[in-house]
Amino acid sequence: MTAVPAAPPRSWIAEANLEDADFPLAHLPYGVFSHPLHKSSPRPGVAIGDRILDLAAAAGHGLLAGLGSDLDQACREPALNALMALGPRVWSALRARLTDLLSENSSRAAALARLPDAFTPLADAVMHLPALVRGYTDFYASIHHAENVGRLFRPDQPLMPNYKWVPIGYHGRASSLIVSGAPVVRPCGQIPGPPGQPPSYGPSRSLDFELEAAFFAGPGNALGEPVPISGAGARIFGVCLLNDWSARDIQRWEYQPLGPFLGKNFATSLSPWVVTMEALEPYRVPPPPRAAGDPAPLPYLLDAEDQRRGAIDAVLEVHILSARMRASGVAPLLICRSNLRHLYWTPAQLLAHHTSNGCNLEPGDLLATGTVSGPAPDARGCLLEIASGGSPLALPGGESRAWLEDGDEVILSGYCQRPGLPRISLGRCRGAVASALPQPASTVREY
Repeated sequence: MTAVPAAPPRSWIAEANLEDADFPLAHLPYGVFSHPLHKSSPRPGVAIGDRILDLAAAAGHGLLAGLGSDLDQACREPALNALMALGPRVWSALRARLTDLLSENSSRAAALARLPDAFTPLADAVMHLPALVRGYTDFYASIHHAENVGRLFRPDQPLMPNYKWVPIGYHGRASSLIVSGAPVVRPCGQIPGPPGQPPSYGPSRSLDFELEAAFFAGPGNALGEPVPISGAGARIFGVCLLNDWSARDIQRWEYQPLGPFLGKNFATSLSPWVVTMEALEPYRVPPPPRAAGDPAPLPYLLDAEDQRRGAIDAVLEVHILSARMRASGVAPLLICRSNLRHLYWTPAQLLAHHTSNGCNLEPGDLLATGTVSGPAPDARGCLLEIASGGSPLALPGGESRAWLEDGDEVILSGYCQRPGLPRISLGRCRGAVASALPQPASTVREY
């Protein structure tokens, strides 16, 4: 007999029960917001339906009583780091309390509904970065992206010999992380000239986006103490969307021998809502089977439970909207549809490898996946791949793009959906390209 899926839980907030709701009761993602009209300071909140539940207000009115003083204080902080530090037991207890407060027919619901300061409309909120990120690492976890890019430069050997053995990554620049919606200023840098000619300096002419997801670390580990793969998943608080903007011409000139630098660290956009791993539990799947002849992960990266359900089945999409399209009222164009399940390495493997040398992660550290490309041609997660055959991306109205132009807006989105389960949105990560700033005169200034 086939089991009938349980009906999705319902909320007393009607908008959360709509079929196409981004934030149903089964979701409850965390973010940091403020209200400009009320001149409120940034504070943690939970998205539900068309509004945000203010966790500071909920704590202040005693609705989170009994969950511990550390949690009470974490809900009043201007970032989610303190909540991320508390670990899965506390995260689960808070989620259960919030679900109860927001559930239809809950005995606690009336107390919450009466509070005048408990909710802020999503449309009125200003969103901030979810956490104070001190450490940001970008991995290269999609084998499809690695092969597509590798063929451009090494047709006979797209993958480096170490790729199938070790999760490849580099340390990014945490200070240039920006929240979704913030403008992306076109970077300047050294650009290679023709063979035998010196480089020039000026605005990048090969600006690209990268479709990525990123995981926030929860409880940290002490310096020198690796996190075992069996416990790595429990150290991950949640996931968001990330756009690793890339100046390919600057990157191409500078990346040898030490890897990405100024071609990457001028801006990295982050979606404002963090989807908890608990909310994603029904959408966990096995990682893709490795091809015949591929090595098995080394023991420190191999765990039976992680191999059974360590990946996440989440559709990821990219839309683009040019300035001309915007002026003409044309809708954004879908240019990529991929899936987080395509990654060669699971989130737990990324965290376990990151700490395997004793590196200490801290609550709020960010581990990005690298470009999430899939096996199909329409699942290529950056323009470098999309236009790799020499055919620029065609846009409505006769426009085309090999690289991004000023005024172009890139919109990342994602969701999880299965029969009998509610749709879980990963939100949106937006960024529009602004013109390069005028370069300062070559004079000495005193500050």
